[in-house]
Amino acid sequence: MMIDIDILLTLGATYKKVAAGEVIYNEGGICSFYHQLVNGSVRWINIDDNGNEFIQNMVEPGECFGEIPLFDDGPYAASAIADTESVIIRLHKSLFYQLLAERPDIHMAFSKTISERLRFKFILLKELAHHDPEKSINTLLTYLKKNKKNVCTICNKVKLTRQQIANMTGLRVETVIRTMRHLHEKGELVIDKGKVYF
Repeated sequence: MMIDIDILLTLGATYKKVAAGEVIYNEGGICSFYHQLVNGSVRWINIDDNGNEFIQNMVEPGECFGEIPLFDDGPYAASAIADTESVIIRLHKSLFYQLLAERPDIHMAFSKTISERLRFKFILLKELAHHDPEKSINTLLTYLKKNKKNVCTICNKVKLTRQQIANMTGLRVETVIRTMRHLHEKGELVIDKGKVYF
């Protein structure tokens, strides 16, 4: 979901520029702001005790991220790290509540976004429980294509690396590479010069 930047600025939002690799907030931290990506790329991740990443979401420009603690007052459920130099617009939590109270249309759109993300997690968890790499990768790519996220809408090129797909599905990168090659051989996706098209 994208809230109009002029609306955010009118309420007192500010821009924040972050460098590639910079941590925007850490899992377990206290939430004080609504965050929306203006440009760049941010990954929303959990890191296990062995230092392995699990990608919750690859945030694209116009999308919000880190919204769960805005509603439950708990800590951040994941860390946000800039993949590239990025610009974020932030609105203080209290002003975000004011915006939702004054603009029911924005509140409903925001609720829809949260519901869509929750539905995606249910779909992906169901596939992961079956331990079928082909089905997990197909489900992920189908969802991304349907929602015009991380897939080029013109040429259907997947914008995620194989490592990112592994980190989103909980599979090993070697499994992702082998499975995607098999899907290519079956004609379910195309691999051309290392690029994946779905």
